[in-house]
Amino acid sequence: MRRCGPPGGARARGVADFRARRDRQAQLARAAGGRGTLEEMMKGIREGTAKELPVLIKADVQGSAEALAGALSRLSTDKVVTRVVYSGVGGISEADITLAKASGALLIGFNVRANPQAREIAKRDKIDIRYYSIIYKVTEDIQALMVGLLDPTFKETFLGNAQIREVFRITKVGNVAGCMVTEGNVKRGAKVRLLRDNVVIHEGTLKTLRRFKDEVREVQHGFECGMAFENYDDIKVGDVIECFEVESVQPTL
Repeated sequence: MRRCGPPGGARARGVADFRARRDRQAQLARAAGGRGTLEEMMKGIREGTAKELPVLIKADVQGSAEALAGALSRLSTDKVVTRVVYSGVGGISEADITLAKASGALLIGFNVRANPQAREIAKRDKIDIRYYSIIYKVTEDIQALMVGLLDPTFKETFLGNAQIREVFRITKVGNVAGCMVTEGNVKRGAKVRLLRDNVVIHEGTLKTLRRFKDEVREVQHGFECGMAFENYDDIKVGDVIECFEVESVQPTL
């Protein structure tokens, strides 16, 4: 009986092509630095040990793969660089998952899907695969991911100063400062610095802010108040309490 199927030479060429592609991807993975999973790569960027977002592209046709690689490369800025670890044509295979894991790359499938074995490995190794059919959706998501990987910056806003005029010892509370707000205003829960002879000796949080016996949210310039720090009571008459707020500002690419 004749056996149906490709001739021996074709099978041999197929095996050789697969091995060559596998070896090429292993070489690319070593060059990528082997950071592991996407989660580890993201952690590296947030900690400042990495400044690039590696991506691996598989598409239905060569034109789509090239267009995606070009579009993603153009997203690079001086803060985060998008680096195409590999781009190719065809469904997502086990070899693609291996490369994505080794390089910490986000795996993008454009009009293609992963085979069952590749899906199983990706699930086991927590490799992020994202499927798309529109190029601008890919660039939108990658830009959002790039911004999310950047550390936020912090903006400090000065609120006011209060001078300590008296110090009271209160049971279960500790030292409470009797103050006069000499500039701006002070707010309960705000960040504070304690200055002694214009030298910062403590930085923390304002725990208590009172007007007479009432707890208040804010005291304006020219009014007296009582203040206590969170877990700190080394305060003296003449010290100045500087009150400020800190807000997180999302960076831009």
